[in-house]
Amino acid sequence: MFHVTERLLLRPAWPEDADALFGGIADEAIVRNLARAPWPYLPEHAREFVTLETDPRMPAFLMTLPGSKGSRVIGAVGLGEHEDGVELGYWIARPFWGRGYATEAARGVLEIARLLGHRKITAGHFLDNPASGRVLRKLGFVPTGRAVPRFSKGRGEEASCALYRLCLDECERVAPIAA
Repeated sequence: MFHVTERLLLRPAWPEDADALFGGIADEAIVRNLARAPWPYLPEHAREFVTLETDPRMPAFLMTLPGSKGSRVIGAVGLGEHEDGVELGYWIARPFWGRGYATEAARGVLEIARLLGHRKITAGHFLDNPASGRVLRKLGFVPTGRAVPRFSKGRGEEASCALYRLCLDECERVAPIAA
């Protein structure tokens, strides 16, 4: 599955993307804000990631920025299963922080989520990563008012994670999501 946004091409990861993926994510400031990526992030982790099979109902994409010399991998975004339901996750390589790419890419994934029939999406950010919270609020996510401990492989320990929710249709009016 592919998706085009205003500036980005969201596409599956391919084995030949391993080096570019590693170049973007092998940064402790990125990995410490992810739940599932280990630190140190090694080339073999990137090689494993690009060969993972994905569930078509939980798509994962590389964010690529098209240019005159081809597309550059600048991050990743996707949906995953979490104990609270379908969860949105993303990361952006440091040179591309603060340019709106995370919001743009995540908005594209939310469009796909609607098409796939997902009604509710959850997300979270570690409390010491408020930039991610700003992205979630721009996307229409609502803070639940809860912060829970969540394990981060990159930190090697639990950290407080603020929880958010987003209703993709009228489910909020019919049955509010429990906070």
